[in-house]
Amino acid sequence: MHKRILVLFVLFLIYSSIKAQEAPKKPFDIDINYFYGNTLNHSKDIAHLITEHPKGLILSYNRKTYGLNEWERRYNYPDWGFSFVYQDFGNEIVGKNYGVYGHYNFYFLKRKLMFRIGQGIAYNTNPFDINSNKKNNAFGSQLLSATYLLLNYKQQLFDQLHIQGGFTITHFSNGNVRAPNSSLNTLAANIGLTYTLKDQEIPDYIPYKKTKYSEPIKFNFVLRGGANESDRLGLGQHPFFIASIFADKRISNKSTLQIGVDAFFARFLKEQIEFEAIAFPQLGTQGDEDWKRIGLFIGHELRLGRIAFVSQLGYYVYYPYDFEGRIYERIGLKRYFGKHFFGTVSVKAHGAKAEAVEFGIGYRL
Repeated sequence: MHKRILVLFVLFLIYSSIKAQEAPKKPFDIDINYFYGNTLNHSKDIAHLITEHPKGLILSYNRKTYGLNEWERRYNYPDWGFSFVYQDFGNEIVGKNYGVYGHYNFYFLKRKLMFRIGQGIAYNTNPFDINSNKKNNAFGSQLLSATYLLLNYKQQLFDQLHIQGGFTITHFSNGNVRAPNSSLNTLAANIGLTYTLKDQEIPDYIPYKKTKYSEPIKFNFVLRGGANESDRLGLGQHPFFIASIFADKRISNKSTLQIGVDAFFARFLKEQIEFEAIAFPQLGTQGDEDWKRIGLFIGHELRLGRIAFVSQLGYYVYYPYDFEGRIYERIGLKRYFGKHFFGTVSVKAHGAKAEAVEFGIGYRL
């Protein structure tokens, strides 16, 4: 598998070089990284899946920025691009993952240190099956939500070639869209090469002039939804809805602070409560507990133009049924459309345990 990917990588280099000679392109480079590491034992439920060291390849296309948009100057001219990630977990029960991602690269130390964050979708070759693969409690579906972080230090070898090395973290989970969903996380060391094509038209960086910026407090209304499943196998998938109201205060071009309220309506909890009351009376579930929840949260939004990274930490103030504890977190992406409307995709979790992948639309007054 590795040999085939390397062949494809070389062919892509040749094709890209030919195309670059035909017509000038906006500057970009491509890189390939090999990683080798350890699966993190974040839960005793996955101990039987950790047998060998996971390994894999990351192939990436990186479009350069030079400050044409103001947000690019604020973040030291990051790259944006696309990645393909292949990962072999070293365990035939788990199988292998193939993922496609969108990513950003951020630079430090005179652009020698690069930090990348990528988010995408992965395909698993051997998910849980009640008949043929019931030991794979990590992945309950073939399609997974996938995230990876990469930190590399780069050193130039030749005019067009850099060598790089650092660390990678990969995360795969289906957000409880289908049970089971223990998920897998990998911490690995990586080494690789970056190749820049010849004869590209390289513009000058547009200098950054720091300015102060703030906005008055704004109120936001968000409706989120999706489908998920209880950890109790056989209860099926059910829709959920979340209504949120929050106030935000943009304190700079980069940062916005948030505080608000979430109301959760997750049908899978209703089914789980009724099931536990009958099947596991020793747990003390009566069967008539309210399956709705209300939480208070604080949050932060990191703006990159019309795109924003959102992180929130919440606490259930109305919590009639105990499910994974009172503290929850939400991490996601937001895209603004004009001054008022925005769309959002996020993962809601309790610690390392994901509850749902949320899709939402909102309005900012």
